[in-house]
Amino acid sequence: MNDKLLNQPYSISNDFLDLNSNYFFFTELSSWDASGMSGTITCKRYRRKLRLSFNQEMLPFEEARGWEFPDDYGQDKKIRFRILLLKHDIIRLLFLADKTGIVNTHDVPLIMKYDVDINSSEVNGWHIQEYENEVIYSKNKTTITLKRKPFILTIKQDGKEIIRTVSISEKTGLMNDNPIPCGFIQQTGSERRELAFSSFIRHDEKFFGCGESFTQLNKRGQQLDIASNDPKGVSTSQMYKPIPFFMSSNGYGCLAHSSCPMTFDFGHSYDGVQTIFTSENCLDLFIFTGSPKEILSRYTEYTGRSPMLPEWSFGLWMGRISYNSQKQIEEVAHKLREYDIPCDVIHIDTGWFEKDWGCDFKFSATRFPELESMIKMLHEQGFHISLWQLPYFTPNNMYYKELISKQLVIKDPDSEIPTEDAILDFTNNETIVWYQEKLKELLDLGIDVIKADFGEGAPYHGLYSNGKSGLYEHNIYPLRYNKAVSDITDKEKGWKIIWGRSAWAGSQRYPLHWGGDAENTNQAMAATLRGGLSFGLCGFTFWSHDIGGFVKTPSEDLYLRWLAFGMFTSHARCHGNPPREPWDFSENFMTEFRKLVKLRSSLLPYILTQAKLSCQNGWPMMRSLFFEFPEDKTAWLIDDEYMFGESFLVAPIFEDNASKRQVYLPTSENEWTDYFSGTKYSGGKWYEISTDNHIVVISRKGKNEIQ
Repeated sequence: MNDKLLNQPYSISNDFLDLNSNYFFFTELSSWDASGMSGTITCKRYRRKLRLSFNQEMLPFEEARGWEFPDDYGQDKKIRFRILLLKHDIIRLLFLADKTGIVNTHDVPLIMKYDVDINSSEVNGWHIQEYENEVIYSKNKTTITLKRKPFILTIKQDGKEIIRTVSISEKTGLMNDNPIPCGFIQQTGSERRELAFSSFIRHDEKFFGCGESFTQLNKRGQQLDIASNDPKGVSTSQMYKPIPFFMSSNGYGCLAHSSCPMTFDFGHSYDGVQTIFTSENCLDLFIFTGSPKEILSRYTEYTGRSPMLPEWSFGLWMGRISYNSQKQIEEVAHKLREYDIPCDVIHIDTGWFEKDWGCDFKFSATRFPELESMIKMLHEQGFHISLWQLPYFTPNNMYYKELISKQLVIKDPDSEIPTEDAILDFTNNETIVWYQEKLKELLDLGIDVIKADFGEGAPYHGLYSNGKSGLYEHNIYPLRYNKAVSDITDKEKGWKIIWGRSAWAGSQRYPLHWGGDAENTNQAMAATLRGGLSFGLCGFTFWSHDIGGFVKTPSEDLYLRWLAFGMFTSHARCHGNPPREPWDFSENFMTEFRKLVKLRSSLLPYILTQAKLSCQNGWPMMRSLFFEFPEDKTAWLIDDEYMFGESFLVAPIFEDNASKRQVYLPTSENEWTDYFSGTKYSGGKWYEISTDNHIVVISRKGKNEIQ
């Protein structure tokens, strides 16, 4: 990858516009073992050719002849293709355009289990019909058809086509430069191969997921770069937590089993086609079919599910950037109890070192003179303690030279440090031991949870201890980082919990994560919600956000509306630019703050029950409306309301000084009831609903039925 700025996402789709590259598009299933479900696809060679037409230049494709010598290199190319049929009729598609014959997919620690080994030829009871120009596999409701020439793969559910690949032979417009058909490019200058998988989409098809994506919930018409990044806010298409998984309203979900940067184009470049562009020469796709709930359960069966978190973690977390002394923390703890504000966790951010942000894993002796007594006092008062740190070490850090000399950091191919910071290399077991020893000392002091901040900045141009480049390790760095923190916390404290900002597929095994550095605006509050819903649709049960936004001090009105939203999130933390403590605002603000936090406390039995059920199924606690009501067509269009568990419909308020909003209530067997006023509503309709509680909450059950 050629980044213009360090660690900025790069759109892989741009590589498929290069005039100098050779393009090889799938043209024929040239060999196929029907029972072994493996064979080869012939890929015909094309080049982009500049065309001028009435003062407009275009880059259509033209069949090309190679000019290699000797002719061993071949005019066209063949790639290996495999289908593996797993339980629950899950379909695994492998397109292997690699030159060596080595398959690296097992090196990616996303998948927890494999029903069928990659070399197995078991067809698991599927019925096979083989004809001259096609092979058909069928089982239960699923049918897979392989057309030999031109090569076209079709998957149907209940007779309905859900996936059909795009062939270069299927020209749909005046020119053949778009859509990109299935195939790969071989780049000039590096000879590197990159794959594209394109399939037709329905006129009304919608797409969801891709990680903690802050853009519109329905990704139709969008192009997303699936590459971890620190976007410095939520008003962007970039993501702290990209996940190479999406769900279609057409009845399927798709995991691109890889750690490499990808670009997902959902009808952005060509409205009728969605394309997965990957920066590597292997494309490994898992296709899950069914309802949204079935898809997510099946997906998390393979990638892992969130463990249940300790009960105390579901209470209020109070923090700011940053408490920086024992006196300050003790004062906050005292006032939380004095003002009768339920709180279970006090978070200490970047100010606990002798130098702010100077991560040396040591409390300042001058500002925390009686550290052990402070920790003991906090525990006695019922508080747990969260503590900030990060895996980057600046040149003035006391561990900088030690980490380099012990070879515990990421290097480049010349054994130099590729960035200003020394960055821990979590592919090195010795690094993990060193790092976990530092965290163990803090956990042994009485710290209860470690904030795993950052993690998005592993260099693409780095060389890692396992021999891989940043192309493979950049995106998966958060998963390795999350695991290292979670494992030592579980070992020392007996609970699997972190407070993480970065993530990759599989990170749901190491909860929990929060939504990054949101701006203090209504727009950012709405974007935060969309990010949380998208994240949940990728198998993450638990998620939180900085209540009030992070960057500045929020207004009282915004803070209270965001707080109300936070009370109906799996975890709730007040954090950001000070002041954040309610007594530093007006008396009325503190009254409302206390009321909202006590409301959450009263709902903890329901929250804990829903958390356990969600963990068991691999579902999010915060659910898009269509996840709970897939038969309601309008539910698929809503991205500013959500279900909190199975009973509560939550509609945050995103306008200044507003006390009402338009709310859609899906069609439901149960009558809807306003949780605060008791007003009854029928489903399948829009209503203008007023509230004095800074949020609208509607229940499918009566108060006495909610558990």
